[in-house]
Amino acid sequence: MADFVAAIDQGTTSTRAMIFDHAGREIGRHQLEHEQILPQAGWVEHNPVEIWERTVSVLVSVLNNTGLRPSDLAALGITNQRETALVWDRRTGRPFYNAIVWQDTRTDRIASALDRDGRGDVIRTKAGLPPATYFSAGKVQWILENIDGVREAAERGDALFGTADTWVLWNLTGGARGGVHVTDVTNASRTMLMNLETLDWDDELLSFFGIPRQMLPSIESSSVSEPYGVAFDSGPIRAEIPVTGILGDQQAAMVGQVCLSAGEAKNTYGTGNFLLLNTGEKIVRSGNGLLTTVCYRFGDAKPVYALEGSIAVTGSAIQWLRDQLGIISGAAQSEALARQVEDNGGVYFVPAFSGLFAPYWRSDARGAIVGLSRFNTNAHLARAALEAICYQSRDVVDAMEADSGVHLEVLKVDGGITANELCMQIQSDVLGVDVVKPVVAETTALGAAYAAGLGIGFWSDPEELRANWHEDRRWSPEWTDDQRAKGYAGWQKAVQRTLDWVDVE
Repeated sequence: MADFVAAIDQGTTSTRAMIFDHAGREIGRHQLEHEQILPQAGWVEHNPVEIWERTVSVLVSVLNNTGLRPSDLAALGITNQRETALVWDRRTGRPFYNAIVWQDTRTDRIASALDRDGRGDVIRTKAGLPPATYFSAGKVQWILENIDGVREAAERGDALFGTADTWVLWNLTGGARGGVHVTDVTNASRTMLMNLETLDWDDELLSFFGIPRQMLPSIESSSVSEPYGVAFDSGPIRAEIPVTGILGDQQAAMVGQVCLSAGEAKNTYGTGNFLLLNTGEKIVRSGNGLLTTVCYRFGDAKPVYALEGSIAVTGSAIQWLRDQLGIISGAAQSEALARQVEDNGGVYFVPAFSGLFAPYWRSDARGAIVGLSRFNTNAHLARAALEAICYQSRDVVDAMEADSGVHLEVLKVDGGITANELCMQIQSDVLGVDVVKPVVAETTALGAAYAAGLGIGFWSDPEELRANWHEDRRWSPEWTDDQRAKGYAGWQKAVQRTLDWVDVE
């Protein structure tokens, strides 16, 4: 068997390819950003063709950079931004419209209507999700209703829907020349269309959105022994690489962090924050604003479920400081600027740019900076932005403990913001628990590689993965209980100021 496994990580702001060895060590990576298309307030889109071109480019580049041949890769895994919806022509491979990104809020009226007439409760019961702009189904409905010719193409079976994993896989395996139209259970569980118990598309849920069943990919396990398809049996690489793993990005991070036992949790810090708690084979219904989702399914084994708290804006708030306000020149500078002050100076920043996700689910909320006085500087705002990342995670942890009865003892963390030492210290202070980062911080790509490798026996079983996990850095709480309580009370007051800002019909 070949010595390495590759992963494609198709994310919200960039696409990367990474290669790992049997010990889970990174051998090489290449990454390219893609354009964030913002046609109007609340709309966020990506160009699907650009994403596919970036996918090819990063995979070719990482092979060239490492001096490896495609035959050195035992398998390929895919992980992806979830919920982002793409619809394309099966015959030509051309998208009917740009990808509508998970952050996009144009479907707020669709989501609100579902809750008004009781369909929202059905979605919560069957799909484990609240009706929200976040998920895929409303985005597909919008494309069917607003883009000429798509409804007719869908009825004919010529319009295909997929999340980013499906789009990448379809193109990898031939595209219009016979590409495989498949997704996995984790991505399917983010659409509002899959029944958590049957792990299949649900006809009643499809009827709520007017989505023809023939548009949808088949749903497979997250790790398979028989490949979904073979990548690049023609095209730029001219090699056959079996694709045997697919996981939505946050579920991939769970696998990469080896959170494979009930009660284990991780928090991924990216464009948004995503905190997941493994609940084992039990479907735990949330009464506190969390999502019930599929964590993974390996082969024919029973599916493993999770509770998830999804936070829309964390890392992207730092990008906003850089790109819109211009108070920092790069993400790394946010730490240096925030360190100029010892606390937030009474300033709280609630980055509800797309409303508030878990545990509030308030699409009427909008961003606010509160508590300002003439004393405050840009350093206080930078500090408040870092604290917002941590307080939003505290909201989710509290909800998770209420739903599951599991008290968090330690939080495993990963993602780009974990490089910010001050932010991770604040996170430990806000939660009152140790925060631990692994040696391989890019656990999303690693998890996709693990899923692919498990499928073909590159790793013999999930327990073998535990030996690959090594602690790199640990942060312990430094705040007193009084500091923690006072800071969080201020945050909760600030959140209330963001509500009822936008009128949602």
